[in-house]
Amino acid sequence: MKPQMRFVHALLINAGIFGALTPGFCVAPVRAQTAASALPPVPSDAPHASEINAFAQADKQKMPPTGAVLFTGSSSIRLWETLTQDFSELPVINRGFGGSWVQDSHRYADRTIFPYKPKMIVFFGGTNDLASGKKTPQQVLQDYKNLVAKIHAVLPNTRIVYLAISPTTLRWKNEGNVMETNYLIQRFVFETATPAKKLNFINSHDELLNADGKPRPEWLREDGLHLNAEGYKAWTAMVKPRIMTLAAMDGVPRLDAGAVTPALKK
Repeated sequence: MKPQMRFVHALLINAGIFGALTPGFCVAPVRAQTAASALPPVPSDAPHASEINAFAQADKQKMPPTGAVLFTGSSSIRLWETLTQDFSELPVINRGFGGSWVQDSHRYADRTIFPYKPKMIVFFGGTNDLASGKKTPQQVLQDYKNLVAKIHAVLPNTRIVYLAISPTTLRWKNEGNVMETNYLIQRFVFETATPAKKLNFINSHDELLNADGKPRPEWLREDGLHLNAEGYKAWTAMVKPRIMTLAAMDGVPRLDAGAVTPALKK
C-alpha cells in the first residue's frame, strides 16, 4: 500500500468508519490475569504505593466487572468524581493515580489494568512528565508506545484511547511541549491503528481553550491545573460522544436502569 493510502486508511480506522463496516476478526485469547488484590502489596517506598495498594483493597471489597471501560492515568482521571454518573450508560472503572507519569501506568499495569480485562482503556497522561522537565515530547511518546505494546501483548483486542494533554494556566509556559506531545501521539495513533490494533486519539485540547487561544480559568480549580466541576462537565461533553461510539463498536455492554446487564461478567 502506498504511504498516502496507508495514512488515509489509518484515518478512516481512527474515525471509526472502517471498524463500523468491517466484520469481526479473530484475536489471540486473553490469558487469565491475577487480581490486584491477590498480588503482594507494593512496598511503601515505591512510587504511588498508597494509591496502588488502595486499589487492591477496593477490589477485595468489590471486584469491578470485566469488559468495562477503564479510565486510567494521572490526577485528571483520579479527580473525575462524577465519572460513573457522566458515563451512566456504561460500566466504567476509575484507576487514575495522582502525579503519575506514563511510565508509572506501564509499571503498574498488572495492578491497574490487566485484572479487569477492559474492552476499552481511556488514558490521560504525559502532563506530569513534561512539567518535571525530565521528559521531552519524544520521550513521552516512547513511553506511551511502551505502554501500548505492554497492554496489547496481554489484551490484544482492547481499544486504547488517548485523551490529549489539556491546557492549563499553571503550566502554560510548557504549552509548546504539550502541543508537540499531542501531535506526536496523534500521528503515532494514525500511523499505527488497524482493525486488529485498536488505537484512538481524542483531541479535546483545543476545545478547552477560549476564543483568545488561552486556557479557560472558569473551568479550572484555584490551582490553575485541575478541572473544577464545570470543567469536567465541559470535558465530558467533548469526549463522551466519541467514547460512546467506540464502546458500541467494541460491544461494551450497556447498563439498564442502573443495573448491570446479564452480558456483563463479574
